Amino acid sequence: MTTENGSSPSIVVVGGGLAGASAVRELREAGHDGPISLVAAEPHPPYERPPLSKGILLGTAEAESAQVLETQWYADHDVSLFTGTAVTGLDPAAGQVLLGDTHLAYDRLLLATGSVPRRLPELDAHHLPVTYLRILEESVALRGWLVGATDGHLLIVGAGWIGLEIASAARQAGIRVTVVDPADQPLLKVLGPEVAPYFAALHRSHDVDLRLGVTVQEALADGAVMLSDGDTVRPDLIAVGIGVAPDDRLARAAGLAVEDGVLVDASLRTSDPRIFAAGDVANHDHPVLGRRIRVEHWDTAIHQGRAAARAMLGQGAPYERLPYFFTDQYDMGIEYVGSVGPDGYDEVAIRGDDLVAGLSALWIKDGVIVAGMHANDWDAIDDLRALVGGPAPEGTTDPEVTLGDLASRLG
Repeated sequence: MTTENGSSPSIVVVGGGLAGASAVRELREAGHDGPISLVAAEPHPPYERPPLSKGILLGTAEAESAQVLETQWYADHDVSLFTGTAVTGLDPAAGQVLLGDTHLAYDRLLLATGSVPRRLPELDAHHLPVTYLRILEESVALRGWLVGATDGHLLIVGAGWIGLEIASAARQAGIRVTVVDPADQPLLKVLGPEVAPYFAALHRSHDVDLRLGVTVQEALADGAVMLSDGDTVRPDLIAVGIGVAPDDRLARAAGLAVEDGVLVDASLRTSDPRIFAAGDVANHDHPVLGRRIRVEHWDTAIHQGRAAARAMLGQGAPYERLPYFFTDQYDMGIEYVGSVGPDGYDEVAIRGDDLVAGLSALWIKDGVIVAGMHANDWDAIDDLRALVGGPAPEGTTDPEVTLGDLASRLG
């Protein structure tokens, strides 16, 4: 692909995460020889976020291992890397990314600005010892606290993926843990009432004080926290994991179409034909699911970054990959493929009765398997990928029929 004057287009990527780094690598591997700039707000080369709540927090991985690419890679591949650099605005008409008093010109722009944690102002306002887990420094600091806080008490607000992974790491470090969440079960919105209780049982089996249907009622001046169940706790540290919001501020200010993230078409193009978006910030018109979806997971960041790179070079095709995520907690790991969506599901076919011993679940809507999950069944992922998105084969709801048998029945 060339510009009107015959030169290779100048491409700027805004965002120092996995989507941005995956995009610049794909651009060079696809043969693009034009200028590439990557602008990261944090003072690090782009890094992956899953290790923040996994290996780094557990102490099994060093912070440097989270980098997507070696720092030298950017220079070796003629990519201008700006770290610790805030983008102050976009000028789509001029084709410029504004960096304070200077700017970068672009022919194509990728927004990979990710997301920001939702905060609890009532805790922040009282200057309680609160941490979030979104950036590298927070993970390193939390790991240091877990190691040094002998007999410490950690209060976790939110029983989602991040909250439960923090709980797992804390319990493995010998920390006393209380988790509060307003829902009746952990991960209820993701897994539904049929599967979520297995996660409650897992954490309670590791002595997590899991309080469901409970919220933070009030932060007290003495550092205590009053809960909605009437109890008052005095944690040494509070970790807040109540979800994230897409960081679409630049896109919104520039006049791009925005609604729960930057609206992109099937090929990840925004309402401006020269601007694309990928990763957490992209609200994607998914051609297979037939609806918009914004995915906040590692796999999507990688593959959307690559797809956006190809699209910016005029080599793009609709991004059709189904959402995928994984989690590791204690001696249990899961992989999940697909998306239930706002219309819910009709039934769940569950095989097994224990996450650690091995379990799988298939969510079915109108005769179609819309999502699938396995726990500690590491031979199951290929079968899940084959099954999800297609009609449920005969025997789907029969627990005696294995996932492999179901996959073999596909036409």
